Amino acid sequence: MKFLRRAAVLTLAGALTAGCTLFTGNGEDEQGPTTVTLATHESFAAPQGVLDAFEQQSGIRIRVVKQGDAGELANKLVLTKANPIADVAYGIDSTFASRTLAEGVFAPYTSPEADRGPQRYSIDSRNRLSAVDVGDVCVNIDRTWFAERNLPEPQTFDDLADPRYRDLLVVENPATSSPGLAFLLATIARYGENGWYDYWSRLKDNGVQVVSGWTEAYTQQFSGSSGRGPRPIVVSYASSPAAEIGEDGKSRTKALLDTCYRQVEYAGVLANTEREEAAGRVVDFLLSHQFQATVAENMYVYPAREGVALPSGWAQAAPLPQSPASLPGERVQAGREQWIERWRGLLQG
Repeated sequence: MKFLRRAAVLTLAGALTAGCTLFTGNGEDEQGPTTVTLATHESFAAPQGVLDAFEQQSGIRIRVVKQGDAGELANKLVLTKANPIADVAYGIDSTFASRTLAEGVFAPYTSPEADRGPQRYSIDSRNRLSAVDVGDVCVNIDRTWFAERNLPEPQTFDDLADPRYRDLLVVENPATSSPGLAFLLATIARYGENGWYDYWSRLKDNGVQVVSGWTEAYTQQFSGSSGRGPRPIVVSYASSPAAEIGEDGKSRTKALLDTCYRQVEYAGVLANTEREEAAGRVVDFLLSHQFQATVAENMYVYPAREGVALPSGWAQAAPLPQSPASLPGERVQAGREQWIERWRGLLQG
């Protein structure tokens, strides 16, 4: 995911990186804790107190190394699998997971915490990846923009190609962006192998704008975040409206739940790590109630663990989609590159 989250997450992540909130040393102190390197996407954020508590409880210090968005993270893990850049990785989402599994990036590991809910999202019989959070990708709209113009809000995929909504939609490039790829997959799930290309042709004719990634789409082109962007329809996340709740307790934006694609983020022990046991304990920590209770407020995603309360206002502004689209990992692995190339030929040709 994330992935590539909301503006509030980017601000918090920047603060964590700029300050002394995450351990950035190398190696291990002979008399100090064991250091485990965690490779993750740029949107990773966790309260320092929670990380410190884990270190005191386990004797393991987590060194966070951010590797760009989920796609960049997956690429780097594949390229360095023989000599991994970390001991454990978090942030591989369901759009890229099949590639990392096919490349042998992760080692088998069954966390004792997995039966608390993450097993619902299991995608590998060898348990090489454990679900940490859910961040479904959905079309978001700026409700205020539509109300001010007395224009009905779009509801469906077909609405996005309606001339009434010409030049209003901005999407991310599926070749460079995880939510962009998820949206492409959502259209394939909706229209099938023989229909998605024609649907995108309709979007192109209707003035869809394509940008490189979520940050540009949501914070620069979308009107609902800063109020300055020109387009009131954007591909983002089901949880994004929770970041737009105003003083009146209502969100300016809304996710169109009929357009959602299930995106799960996973963690796993990297094959060839020299700290396999300690890396497994870090996976346990990411699945623990202690960490799971922080993911919604800090990264604007839904916890994979059952029984974890969401922040106030989420039930109304950002409910977890109940029937999101999805495609089997094997189908995504087999078709991803071909789909992206066809999409590129249409939209960028």
